[in-house]
Amino acid sequence: MAKKNAKNTERRAMVEQMRAEQARKERMRSLGILGVCVVIVVGLLGVAVVKVIQDNNKQDKLNSQSLRDLGVSASAASCDPIKTTKTDKNQTHIPAPTPITYNDAPPAFGPHRPQPEPFGRAFYTDDRPDVAVLVHNEEHGYTIAWYDDTAAKDKTEMAQLETIANKYKSANERFIAVPWHSSDGAAFPEGKHIALTRWSAKAGDPSNEADQRGNWQYCGQVSGAVIDDFFKKWPNEQSPEPGLM
Repeated sequence: MAKKNAKNTERRAMVEQMRAEQARKERMRSLGILGVCVVIVVGLLGVAVVKVIQDNNKQDKLNSQSLRDLGVSASAASCDPIKTTKTDKNQTHIPAPTPITYNDAPPAFGPHRPQPEPFGRAFYTDDRPDVAVLVHNEEHGYTIAWYDDTAAKDKTEMAQLETIANKYKSANERFIAVPWHSSDGAAFPEGKHIALTRWSAKAGDPSNEADQRGNWQYCGQVSGAVIDDFFKKWPNEQSPEPGLM
């Protein structure tokens, strides 16, 4: 009986030892997996932090540049001469959802929605207001920089255009940069991806529709110098409804 008890005790001891060893291996395996996960997470966080730092450094560099130095030079922007035409003498307010069709891409004048986009943001992506709302902004003297789907894919150009727009906003100037999609109307001229528009009027007699004009300039690339020259060509008093908003 004593020998049998001794064997049972020895067997239990071996089983417990095996269990302890198995448990130790499981702990080591779990710690190993945890260690790998920690390394992966730290690595991903490191990459994310580096990316944020790099993006911040790029934006700081853009912010430190003067407006005219942003983007490419005027000679490299492949811009057409400014185009100016008489307006259709139509400043009618047409509430949504009644559709409004424009002959120009993008429009620089014409009938529009009763309310313009409030002054506040200067750069828009796909959350852009309706085109007919923006035409109302043009009536109040806004210069609009429209960018097509090709330009929208260029992150460098978009960062430059956004910085330009925000510089105008900081100066309390009437400027908006917005996308122009194929669903909005005709494409820009061949090779042009940026369009500047302005609805101008005669200073001192802005309500005289006979003297109102639509103005466009199409460019291949973003150029702060070109945008600045276009913007300065018509002060706010040369708008159909200056001083409002």
